[in-house]
Amino acid sequence: MALALTCGLAAASARAADAPVTQDRLLNPDKEEGNWLLHHRNYAAHRFARLDQINRENVKNLKVAWTMALGGVEGGGIWTHGGLEGTPLAEDGFLYVTDGWGSVYKIDAHGGRGKLVWKMDPKTDKDWAGAVACCGVDNRGVALWNDKVISHTLDGRLIATDKKTGDVAWQAQLADPDKGEVITGAPLVVKDMAITGVAGAEYGIRGWIAATDLKTGKEIWRTYTIPAKGEPGSETWQDEHNAAATGGGSTWVTGSYDPATNTLYWGVGNPGPDWDHEYRPGDNLFTDSTLALDADTGRIKWHFQHTPNDPFDYDSVSEKVLVDLPDGKKLAIEADRNGFAYALDRSNGQFVWGMPFVKRVSWTKGLDPKTGKPMEYDPNKPIQPYLGKPDRTNTVATICPGNMGGKNWPPTAYNPDLKLWYIPVIESCNQITVKPAVPGESFKPREFFTGGGPKQPERITGSITAVDVATGKIAGKLETPYPLLGGMLATPDLVFTGHPSGEITAHDAKTLEKLWEFNTGSGLNAPPMTFVVDGKQYVAILAGVGGAWDKWFIDSTPELKSMQPGSMLFVFAL
Repeated sequence: MALALTCGLAAASARAADAPVTQDRLLNPDKEEGNWLLHHRNYAAHRFARLDQINRENVKNLKVAWTMALGGVEGGGIWTHGGLEGTPLAEDGFLYVTDGWGSVYKIDAHGGRGKLVWKMDPKTDKDWAGAVACCGVDNRGVALWNDKVISHTLDGRLIATDKKTGDVAWQAQLADPDKGEVITGAPLVVKDMAITGVAGAEYGIRGWIAATDLKTGKEIWRTYTIPAKGEPGSETWQDEHNAAATGGGSTWVTGSYDPATNTLYWGVGNPGPDWDHEYRPGDNLFTDSTLALDADTGRIKWHFQHTPNDPFDYDSVSEKVLVDLPDGKKLAIEADRNGFAYALDRSNGQFVWGMPFVKRVSWTKGLDPKTGKPMEYDPNKPIQPYLGKPDRTNTVATICPGNMGGKNWPPTAYNPDLKLWYIPVIESCNQITVKPAVPGESFKPREFFTGGGPKQPERITGSITAVDVATGKIAGKLETPYPLLGGMLATPDLVFTGHPSGEITAHDAKTLEKLWEFNTGSGLNAPPMTFVVDGKQYVAILAGVGGAWDKWFIDSTPELKSMQPGSMLFVFAL
C-alpha cells in the first residue's frame, strides 16, 4: 500500500463520522488520498489521485463491486429524460452524488457494498427549467462545507443540506429561468463561500459568476461577464442596438482556485447570438475568455480571449488546470472548444504556448506564436475574417471542429509526476447555417437566440490525447470510435475514461494502451473518480447518457440511437 494511502487512512480513522469539512481540509487533499472532497479533487483541477492499489499490472482484474440505481430519469420541458454528468464526492467511506434533476444521495460505501443513507429531492420545477435548459437535464455534482452538502438545481437554486440528516438547512435563488438562466455546474467552495456559474447563452442571457456566503445564505458578490455600458470591455460591443444586453457569456463549468494568490480561474462561454457575429460587431468581451478573479471581491484581475467575435459557438468554459513546472513556470492550461490547447501565465494571463489537439482545424491557419490570437485576427476589424466562416453573405459553411468543440465540458486530468495532461477529444466538423438576427424582433425571453443552427454532415469520432505540458506538444493520441463525452481520471500509472457506447476503460498512463474495459450497458456522460474505504481502493462512475448528444448530435453516431436512458452508479474494485 502506498504511503500516501496509509496516511490518508490514518487521517480518516482519526475523524468522527460527519466531521466538518474545513477550508484546511480542502486546501490539503493529498493528506486524504482516499477521499475526493472537491469536484476536480483539488483546487488545481488535476483530477489525479495518487492511489495505486489498482495499477497497470492488476487493473485487468477490476470487477464490479456494487451498483446502485438512482432516480432522475424523468423528462421536463424540451427534454424526454434526465442524464448523469456528475462527479461523486467521497468522504471517509460515504459518497455524495446527484442525478440530473439535482437530487442529492448520500451513500454508505462501507463493507464492500452501497447503502442509501438519505436522499434530498429539491422538487425542481421540471417544465419551467427544462424548457430553457439548452443542452440537457444535467447536474454535475455537489460541494462539501462544514457539516453541509452544497448543491445546485436546474431551476437556479443553491441548497445547503445537513450532511448527517439530509434535511435542507437553507436555500437561495441565484439564477432566473424566466430570463433563460439555469445552473448545471457543481459549486466550488472557497473559504466560506460557494462560487456559482450560470448557463443560458443560447437564450440571450447576460452571464455572471456569483459568490454566496455559506454562513448566511446571502450573496457576497456577482461579477457579470458581459460589461455594462462604460465598464471596461464595453467598448468591444460596437453595435448600435445594445447587443450586449443579450450577449451570452455563460459560465457553466466549475472553475479552479489558487490559494497562494487568492485567485479564481473561470471560463466564459459563447456570445449571443451564437452564429450571427455581424449582429454584435467587436471582440465581444468577456465571452470566449479565461478570467482570473479575486476570490474575495470578484474583481477581474486579467482576461485572455481565445476567439474574439466568435461565429462558431466555441465556448471557453472548460476547466482551467493549474500546473507548476520544475522551471518555475506557473500555468493555467485549457483545452478550448475551438480545437486549441492553451497555456497561460497564471500571474498575468500572458500567452505561453498553444497547439491544436484535434486532427482538423479549418477556421484558422493557427495561433500567433506571440499573442496566442488566431492568425487572422485583426483588432481593427469589428467583424473578424476567420477562414470559411458562415456569415450573412455566405450563410452556409462547414467548420472544423464542429460547434460541440474539440472538447466540450467533460474534464481533463493531469498527472503531475509524468507532466502529462489527458484530454477527452471530440473529432468533428459540422455545417452551420446563419439566420440573421433582427434587432428588436429576434430576441424573445425563454426562446433560443442563436442566429442560425448546426447540422452534422459526417460521422463524429473521438480520441484520448495526451499533452506534454512542459513542451506544449502532443505526447500520444488513442483514437476512439465515438466522441469522448464523460471526462478523465488519472492515477500514477493509469488513465480512466467513459464512452457514450457504455464502456469504462483503463489505459496505460504513458502509452495510452487499453488495459481494461467494462460495458455498463448505458451511455457514459460522466467522469470517473476513485476513493478508498475500509483500506480498499474503488473506482466509481455514473452511467446514464443525457445532455445534448442524443437530441442534437445523434445522427453523427447512428449506432448510439439504441442506447437507452438510465441512472446508475457503478463501483469497481479488484
